[in-house]
Amino acid sequence: MTIEVCMGSSCHAKGSSRVLDLLKKAIKDNQLEDKVTLAGTLCLGHCGEPGANLKIGEEVVTGITEENFNDFFETRVKNAVK
Repeated sequence: MTIEVCMGSSCHAKGSSRVLDLLKKAIKDNQLEDKVTLAGTLCLGHCGEPGANLKIGEEVVTGITEENFNDFFETRVKNAVK
């Protein structure tokens, strides 16, 4: 699974770098390094949404914040690769 984290100025201002840090930690803590690849990307075109935007495969996932990160990781990442 490849997860692309938007590093555009709007997402950066909404915490995408913090979401990236959380992703790195969660991937390591769950020993998913061989199953999940992280990459940065430029604007995904959903700047009006709250929180950071990510792309998983061809799907754009919007509104990822520190507050909802754990739910996102469990349902969209961990459950999908185990």
